[in-house]
Amino acid sequence: MPEKEIALVIQGAPISPGLAEGIIHVHHSPLDPIDVPGHIEQTNVEEEIWHLDAATLRISDDLITLAAKVEREIDSRLAQVFTAHQLILLDSSLKEELKKEIAGNLVSASSAVKTVFLRWEKRFLLMESQIARDKGDDIRDVAIRLRNALAGITVHPLDEIPHGCVLVTSRLLPSDTVFLAGRSTAAVLLEYGSAGSHAALFSREMGLPCISRLHNLMTTVPDGALALVDAYKGTVTIRPHEKQKVIFRKRAEDKEHSYNLARERALNPAVTKDGVAISVLANVGCSDDTENAMLNGAEGVGLYRMERVYLGRVVPPSIDELLNEMRQTLSAAKGRTVCVRLLDIGADKPLPFMRFLAETNPSLGRRGIRLLCEYPELLKTHLRAVLELAREFDVHVLVPMVTLPDDVSVVKEYLTQLGSEMQLSSLPKLGAMIETPAAALSAREIAKHVDFLSFGTNDLAQYTFAADRENAAVEQYFNDSADAIFRLLRITHDDVPDVPLSICGELAGRPAHIPKLLQCGIRTFSIVPPLIPIIKEVIRNSLVTAPLTRNQ
Repeated sequence: MPEKEIALVIQGAPISPGLAEGIIHVHHSPLDPIDVPGHIEQTNVEEEIWHLDAATLRISDDLITLAAKVEREIDSRLAQVFTAHQLILLDSSLKEELKKEIAGNLVSASSAVKTVFLRWEKRFLLMESQIARDKGDDIRDVAIRLRNALAGITVHPLDEIPHGCVLVTSRLLPSDTVFLAGRSTAAVLLEYGSAGSHAALFSREMGLPCISRLHNLMTTVPDGALALVDAYKGTVTIRPHEKQKVIFRKRAEDKEHSYNLARERALNPAVTKDGVAISVLANVGCSDDTENAMLNGAEGVGLYRMERVYLGRVVPPSIDELLNEMRQTLSAAKGRTVCVRLLDIGADKPLPFMRFLAETNPSLGRRGIRLLCEYPELLKTHLRAVLELAREFDVHVLVPMVTLPDDVSVVKEYLTQLGSEMQLSSLPKLGAMIETPAAALSAREIAKHVDFLSFGTNDLAQYTFAADRENAAVEQYFNDSADAIFRLLRITHDDVPDVPLSICGELAGRPAHIPKLLQCGIRTFSIVPPLIPIIKEVIRNSLVTAPLTRNQ
């Protein structure tokens, strides 16, 4: 009798949860774009520059289309990735450097792209700012697009992967992940990729199970073998035995049944086992988000991101443009509370119509309210539009990147002044984002100027552990569910027990941590629309009176 094959179980880091089963497809396509080297004659310089300009224009149009597709089908926040790619592509200094490379070294446009983009990537890697260093994937993604356009390649490298497969590859660029949205891929296994990477964010929004940090994956995993992917635990079982398959499939069925039950009850209130009503709201960025949120049982909008209205513009939006955009986005939530976060932009996410001073570490520089205070007309235009919206909607205003009480008091002063000028009978409720340890520890003073506080746990973890969540090199330090984070939440609650507390970071969408968040005094959760039914169901099975342990 032939010897029975031994199942192989490998362990990685889950970056997008889910259970999946499928046949492994090992994708060996290199990350670097096709090499089209070549020297040219002096007489061909203008022709190569023309090819470069034509390819740039074509890719720019493609990126606009891709951003619109992502906004429509996945998430408006993630569409900003490709808006940023377009800004990289159209950067005037980059274009000038490419043309000098062609004319000065008499090389083809494709060779110039390879040389110059590699040079730019190295510049980012050498910068002090970790955020700047982590732009490497974006630079590489744009370079591949541009070189393939110059070579006349229109087929995406992942175009030939089988439907329903478990894709095994070294790493995914942002455009790769979006491409998988229409391929019914069962799951993705990666050698590299952090939980905060663009690939991870896209995968979570698409509901695509994904595991990374599977070392030596490309050389150890057999192509064509059956795999059971548990992207909750980060395990992959290859060539499973029959008993393993039966257990896995039963677990998948149970998960599906639980989700269907949650969907059936989604429109019911979320009341804990000990009778405490909890508000479950939605994070949105476009009208589709809001519509899906209402269908999934959201009681309102807890975080409306405005950044996409500003990105990619050569002039800032007017009051009317902002108002029309907000009306359209929030129309499905009319009659419910909608919380508009003020523009959260900074030196790491520049706006084309604003000139920024260079900052060695943008994440520790001018972001959110810090930047808005330096550009008061930008802030006042934003606030006027929000106040106009408040004539029609139950609006709350959320101030991002609060560190000091003055950060919110200045917004309150502007709201009072503008509200008087506009003859409003009442002003929207004002809230502060708690995204730094300083803000959490200053809650008593900050609360004197606001009506509520909202925790942004993504940034709170980043600043607590001094670890950028996009940086795989320090990802072991980034832990938004560590005891330190819950202690900051609890300290805030204990310092201001009568101030309403909400949470809108990714931690709010993880079922395992909901009971602990409830015990920390959180009474409002704002999450992405697809997770609303699940989180409401978890709340219904939780207690808020259970005492915290010493370690909590």
